[in-house]
Amino acid sequence: MKQKLKTLYEKWKPTLKKAWQFILNPHFLICFGIGWMITNGWAYICFGLGTWGGVKWLTAISTAYLAALWFPFTPEKIITVAIAIGLLKLLYPNDQKTLAVLHEMRQKHKIKKQEKNAKKAEDCIDKTPEA
Repeated sequence: MKQKLKTLYEKWKPTLKKAWQFILNPHFLICFGIGWMITNGWAYICFGLGTWGGVKWLTAISTAYLAALWFPFTPEKIITVAIAIGLLKLLYPNDQKTLAVLHEMRQKHKIKKQEKNAKKAEDCIDKTPEA
């Protein structure tokens, strides 16, 4: 068991290291913070202001949005990361190191998808009855 975990760790170590470096990049953190403010932050601010100022409609709208965020399968986190990546490309186009990691991850995903589609096509051809 210990050997399997060590092998698994060695297999995933480079990928996890790249992902960790990408996520902890200061430019990405700034863009993620802005993205979070766009998707979630406004609701927390409005909830605080509505509660503090006694504005019931502001508290109601922000509470409803915040409650919806806690439902399972809310795509908010995916949208936040997508906004952060878009802002990263927009605000820091010369940050080649971070964009290179992103590009490499995208290329790996494309290759895996092409291999999967090729395997599906091959399986379909193998299963077709001969006339």
